[in-house]
Amino acid sequence: MPIVVKLDVLLADRKVKSKDLARQVGITEANLSLLKQGHVKGVRFETLEKICEHLGCQPGDILVYEAGGG
Repeated sequence: MPIVVKLDVLLADRKVKSKDLARQVGITEANLSLLKQGHVKGVRFETLEKICEHLGCQPGDILVYEAGGG
C-alpha cells in the first residue's frame, strides 16, 4: 500500500508511549496498534486531529504517500 503510517516514529521521537496516546485520544491500545502497523482501512478525522494535537504534528507527519508501494 502506498500510504505509510509513520506514527511509531513520531511516538519514539517525542518519547510518548502508545498506551498514553491511546488514552489521550480515546481509542483502545489495540486500535492504535493496528493504525501504527497500517492495518486499518481508514481513520476518522476526529481521531487524526486528536493525535496531531497530542503529538504537536501535522497529518502529513503521520501519513505519507510513497509511490511504488512504500
